[in-house]
Formats: sequence, structure tokens, C-alpha cells
Amino acid sequence: MDLIKCVVIDDEPLAVDVLVSFIERVPFLSLEATCSNGLDAMAVLQRRKVDLIFTDIEMPDFSGIEMIKSLEVKPLFIFTTAYAHYAVEGFSLNAVDYLMKPIPFHRFLKAVTRAQNLLCKHNLLEIPSQTVDVQPEFIFVKSEYENLKINLCDIRYVEGLKDYIKIYTKSNKPILTLSSLLKFEEKLGNRHFMRVHRSFIVSLRHIHSVQRNRIVIDDKRIPIGSNYKEEFVKIIKC
Repeated sequence: MDLIKCVVIDDEPLAVDVLVSFIERVPFLSLEATCSNGLDAMAVLQRRKVDLIFTDIEMPDFSGIEMIKSLEVKPLFIFTTAYAHYAVEGFSLNAVDYLMKPIPFHRFLKAVTRAQNLLCKHNLLEIPSQTVDVQPEFIFVKSEYENLKINLCDIRYVEGLKDYIKIYTKSNKPILTLSSLLKFEEKLGNRHFMRVHRSFIVSLRHIHSVQRNRIVIDDKRIPIGSNYKEEFVKIIKC
């Protein structure tokens, strides 16, 4: 299978390290170079064939948006930034994706899988025989006398109650289903979710804030169990 050749552009060394570590975890990506500014990146792009660019936006002298606009032949590109207000302009340039820092691996994986599909669609990449497993966007759960379809993006958090669990979504009424929290955690099988307490699973994308040993989602304060705290802190700091 052909590898997707990547370049990382960011003036923050820690941000570069995170992206490099993510690239190393994905079998179909190959890191060609890292650059601390857009001018150095343009020199690299003139010398090498690159399929995909990861670029910060706010950089000294030459922003990521300015760099992309200046390229006559544009590889696919993904913006990585801490600032949401650039999103509209970023997508107007046909960015593959727009990743907000700190970037969780599941969002990175979704973005690069989209880039892989685009390259395959345009016959620029050999269709791989094996790719990283992409999780479904919904699940079905039995509640009372029906099987309910729940979009994963709608789940805020899940609470375990002995033999039952409560699934809290954007709806005001939680969904009650017969299951253990462990079995439901396995069913989710998705990096958007994390067990943070013996009685709670949370959706990482819906966390509003973290206050000491509490996670705030909507108006709910969810405790962080001592056995789960270390792993949770690693995730939110990645």
C-alpha cells in the first residue's frame, strides 16, 4: 500500500511532538519533515512530494493560512490550531479538517482517514487492503419494548446503576437500558468515550471543564475516580 507522505508545520515544539507521535501510530502515514514556520515548509515542499500537510495557523511572520494560499500546487492540508475563529476561513480553503488543540488522537485519526479516502477517490493513492478500524457513528440499545438508535455524538455521559445504565443525551430524558457499565463500555468501542469512575463513562467531546476531581458536562458534575484519574489526565493533556 502507498503511504501518505506528511509534513508537520508548527512553531511550538510540544505541538510538533504530539503530531509526530500520532503519525507514528497510523500505519498508512509517513513523516517526511517537520518545520517551525511556513517559509521553511515551502522550501521543503519545493524539494519533496508531499501528500498531506498539518499546519498551525498563528505563526510568526507567515501564517498557515497565508502559506496555503501561496502554494500553486496544494497538497491536502489539515489545520491544527488553538483558535476556533479561523475555522470558517480554513474550510473556505477546502481544508480536509480543522483540529482544535489539544488534539485527541480519535479526532486526528478521523481527519487522516478522511484524507486517505480523498486520495483514494482521486486515484492518488493505492486503496489499502487494511486500514485502521473506524468505529460506527451510532449504536442500538434496547429500552423497554424497542431498540433505540443513538448517535454516538449525542451521548453526553453514561451512569451505571447496578444492573441498569442511564444514557444521557442531548434530550432531557435519559435512556434506561439493562446492561452493565463494563459491557456498555465495550459496546461503545470508541475513543470519544472514557471511563472516569466506577459508575460513569463520559464523552470527551462534551466536557465543558474539569474542576479538581469533577468533570462538568452540561449542568452535571461527574466525579473522577482515583483509579481512573491518571489515565484521564494523560488524555486531556495530550
